Amino acid sequence: MLFRSLFLHVIGATIWVGGQLILAALVPALKKLNPDLPKLVANKYNKIAWYAYALLIASGIWNMVSIPQDAPSNYSMVLGFKMAIVLLSGVAALLHANAKETKKMAMWGSISGLTALLSLYLGVLLAG
Repeated sequence: MLFRSLFLHVIGATIWVGGQLILAALVPALKKLNPDLPKLVANKYNKIAWYAYALLIASGIWNMVSIPQDAPSNYSMVLGFKMAIVLLSGVAALLHANAKETKKMAMWGSISGLTALLSLYLGVLLAG
């Protein structure tokens, strides 16, 4: 049972975190081709990104039901911190997607990407 939920969690993280990293790397090249292209590509990505984020939340809850009995004492603390970071990543991504000013778009995009990476790292800590 845990293997299934963990597999779904990794699929969601691959799309959510990986997609943000790829988009961030592509933005300069896309802007050179056409200044409107980054927004168009981001909108296409968002069509699957939010489903991936929902999958992360759902599979994360599913994984929490299966917390090992012999988990270290700080496991719950790291898990709580990870949950807060995942929430911040989603809120920052939403603010980034709705930002009208370039500075705010860059700030929220950076925060979303960094918190997505941090939550990935925390997930690896929890799995180890």
